[in-house]
Amino acid sequence: MKSYILLLFTICTFQLYSSAELDDSLTYVWPLPAKFSSGNNTLSVDPELSLVLGGKGGDSSIVKDGFDRYKKIIFKHSSKSYSVNKRLVFDIGILKIAVLSDNDEVSLGPFDVWDCLGNGFWLQLGVDESYLLLVEKRNGQSIIGEAYIEANTVYGALRGLETFSQLCAFDYETKAVQIYKAPWYILDKPRFAFRGLLLDTSRHYLPVGVIKQIIESMSYAKLNVFHWHIIDEESFPLEVPSYPNLWKGSYTKWERYTVEDAYEIVKGTGYPDLWPSPSCREPLDVAKIFTFDVISGIMTDLRKIFPFGLFHLGGDEVNTVLWISNRNKVVVYVTDLVMLRLLELYITCETMCENYLASKLHIYSNVHQSNCRLLDHNMTTRDAYQYFVLRAQEIAISKGWTPVNWEETFNTFASNLNPRTIVHNWLGGGVCAKAVAKGFRCIFSNQGFWYLDHLDVPWYEVYKAEPLEGINDTSMQELVLGGEVCMWAERSDTSVVQQTIWPRAAAAAERLWSNRETISSGNITLTALPRLHYFRCLLNRRGVHAAPVTNYYARQPPTGPGSCYEQ
Repeated sequence: MKSYILLLFTICTFQLYSSAELDDSLTYVWPLPAKFSSGNNTLSVDPELSLVLGGKGGDSSIVKDGFDRYKKIIFKHSSKSYSVNKRLVFDIGILKIAVLSDNDEVSLGPFDVWDCLGNGFWLQLGVDESYLLLVEKRNGQSIIGEAYIEANTVYGALRGLETFSQLCAFDYETKAVQIYKAPWYILDKPRFAFRGLLLDTSRHYLPVGVIKQIIESMSYAKLNVFHWHIIDEESFPLEVPSYPNLWKGSYTKWERYTVEDAYEIVKGTGYPDLWPSPSCREPLDVAKIFTFDVISGIMTDLRKIFPFGLFHLGGDEVNTVLWISNRNKVVVYVTDLVMLRLLELYITCETMCENYLASKLHIYSNVHQSNCRLLDHNMTTRDAYQYFVLRAQEIAISKGWTPVNWEETFNTFASNLNPRTIVHNWLGGGVCAKAVAKGFRCIFSNQGFWYLDHLDVPWYEVYKAEPLEGINDTSMQELVLGGEVCMWAERSDTSVVQQTIWPRAAAAAERLWSNRETISSGNITLTALPRLHYFRCLLNRRGVHAAPVTNYYARQPPTGPGSCYEQ
């Protein structure tokens, strides 16, 4: 069936002028590469750009699919006008990509995990993402112009493809894709291995398609860890096969994630997190073995879906006052089992379990009607808190995970935490410095700067927040894995989530990728802001609903007419 739409065009008089001019002295690649040089030439790129693969890992489907995806992005306009330019001679007709590793799924990091189907290693934290990118005009020895990407892994090649795509710009006058300031020489690698975004779908359900769009947008800023906060006190939307009643804690039966959804997100672009049902208002008893059997059973199910090497065991905002229902009775609320995922455009997952999970479990109603009661025992609330966290760590480690905990666990009983623990900072500054001084690894998410639901935090405060602040010893700096911006969703749903994330998440992304000295010198209003405007407009062109950069409150629409490059 065809749809017929009447198109109305309004033509009015207008003043011909251009108020938005780009500063040619700046490099409009985001995040800024580690090392690069450029020239003064303009090169045209053939809409029929072809791919030539080389190296031991050259025959990778990941690279081929990545090339196809970026080719559609680069030639979104010029492909329609190709008939006009088909007689032109183009400077760049081939993109050659050489992948030196012969295993496109190999991880070079410390968190290797073999996938459950035995197909190889999943992408893990610490994989080599470095690449070399060369773009120059044809010379006398070659009749075909070339761009060249070389990387040790397919993931480095994908990073190079993103940078190449940002060098390409559609010229509306010639109706061709151009690369300005050529020749380009870029030697690039990330500053931190962990560059994450937390997405909360427990406070407001987000459709799988929206989650995948957000993950895809992360790749444009070279973010590589997707932390899916699926559950919390408000809802439990994830299917757990061993406990089929758990997801009755979802808001409605239409706001849920099936196991198939989770697999699709993990394998295609994403991953999940959990919480209990509204029918049981009592918590499980921290002193009962049954409590930990439940947690172990759920982790076992999740391990089949989420292969990444980290498992986040939460432990934040524990109100021990609520644990005392009457004298000598202590409870632990397990209200949130979070899944963290390290992604590279498509794959990789890490898991986080928040310390709540069964305050509302009615899955045991047929077996344990009274299991939502506490046992009398001699534990203090602090003892119970520590006991629960340490037992949960033991379970996670037994299943091959490295435990991650929010900083409250470190602040409360650091000396008793498993030495493999990764401390996740969020309350304020100075925590990573204290954690690494005691030999722990740390992830930076200072809420004063990197909590995206704080709408009054301007882009420049996000940009200047430094994960290594107060850490001067090189060996201790290496214990800081990186950082994560957090999209908590008490007041965000599908209607506003992308513009709440972007473009401020990009400010953190450059901090996590680019050289500290390079991006911290000079006046960032002159060196970074015009580039961030440009990247925000690039996101918009790619279909990402990124809000204006300089509004007082994030995600607000423009205050009036104007150019994308100035708002």
